[in-house]
Amino acid sequence: MNPNQLTVAAIQMTSTDSVEENLQTADQLIQAAKKAGADVMVLPEYFCLMGHTDQDKVTIKENFGQGRMQDSLSLMAKQHQIHLIAGTIPLSTQNKHQVKNTSLVFGPAGEVISRYDKIHLFGFKQGDEEYQESKTIEPGSLPCSFSIQKNGVDWKFGVTICYDIRFPELYRQIGPVDCHIVSAAFTHTTGKAHWEILLRARAIENQSYLLASAQSGQHTNGRRTWGQSMLIDPWGDIQSELKEGAGFTLGILDKSRIDEIRAKLPSLQHRTI
Repeated sequence: MNPNQLTVAAIQMTSTDSVEENLQTADQLIQAAKKAGADVMVLPEYFCLMGHTDQDKVTIKENFGQGRMQDSLSLMAKQHQIHLIAGTIPLSTQNKHQVKNTSLVFGPAGEVISRYDKIHLFGFKQGDEEYQESKTIEPGSLPCSFSIQKNGVDWKFGVTICYDIRFPELYRQIGPVDCHIVSAAFTHTTGKAHWEILLRARAIENQSYLLASAQSGQHTNGRRTWGQSMLIDPWGDIQSELKEGAGFTLGILDKSRIDEIRAKLPSLQHRTI
């Protein structure tokens, strides 16, 4: 492959209430995406558990740097020799009733190279459908990006989680990147209305690729998620997508495409605020 290109994959899952089952499913999908040629992969938000109550994720929390989930993710990255943006897992906070909803990035040696704690916490109420993440999640405060090198070429990624995509100022804080990564578990209601348009807007205004990994389908806890994992290019065109069900969608990041779009429409240079 052209060294200025990088193959990436968004893993899509219908996670259950069993951590062990979800870890096995993630590993199987990662293995399949690696065989298809992906070097960088992202798992969806809550890939490890879609619990029956908000408190379920608190009961499986781990301290940063230790625990079954982190050990498994490290091993997956090392075995498959990939960079893995590992969806989200619940990490401990000083408040025993809350967790951080955290995305860890693992390198091919199995080491953690970056950490992002979700900043914006989802709140929604429509009829009997209600979600209030602030009840069990402590928000993060720091934007996140990380860089890797592949075949002598540097690649920079921004990391955001689900509800973050409604806040474009966060992406401005992250700054210019080659690709923004989004792990999500969008509800079917909000996903149908806003998922695609928000993702495409974030790619267009930041003139970067955007790789989004989602939960999809009817979960054992009764929740229904939207799906439609995708790779969007810096012009806002969808390069690949998986609308429903478990699996992955594969795509290629191309430096020349980024350079072309930023040269012909230098909007990033035209910013005044």
